[in-house]
Amino acid sequence: MTTVYDFTVKERSGAQKSLKDYEGKVLLIVNTATGCGFTPHYDPLEAMYKEFRDQGFEILDFPCNQFANQAPGSEDEIHEFCTLKFGTEFPQFAKIDVNGENADPLFAWLATEKPFAGFGKGLKYAALKKFSDMNNKTFGDKAYIKWNFTKFLIDREGNIVERFEPTADMDDVKEAVRKQLG
Repeated sequence: MTTVYDFTVKERSGAQKSLKDYEGKVLLIVNTATGCGFTPHYDPLEAMYKEFRDQGFEILDFPCNQFANQAPGSEDEIHEFCTLKFGTEFPQFAKIDVNGENADPLFAWLATEKPFAGFGKGLKYAALKKFSDMNNKTFGDKAYIKWNFTKFLIDREGNIVERFEPTADMDDVKEAVRKQLG
């Protein structure tokens, strides 16, 4: 059975990093962007990281520019923005594609294992779905991730526990993390 530990990702430096290095930790894997309406999610993410990292929690940040070009900078520019504006300290990796033929294998696996189940209800959610559908139609059946700040919660054994769309309440994300930490 495949787990998150079977994957290797690219660090900002270009070096390869085995996710096996995070074995035994609770992970929140997130695709991010610096110019998105959900970019303020960095604040509660960093607060969660500070609160839980000593309990074996890591956030793995993967910038992606596939959603309305909302992460156009270089890895260094994105990192500088996140550290200066939001004080982020959690690991940030190289910019990747999460959809299409060049989708990072980690995100293709995450999204295949925990497929998109909707953004929720109401006008805000309906508007995001419409915009997402237009943006992702070029990816066809490889539109794995629907928008920036999709989050995947991984348990200490490397299994996917839950998928949170960007519209999910961050308090719900925090409570799910807390539950996994025991």
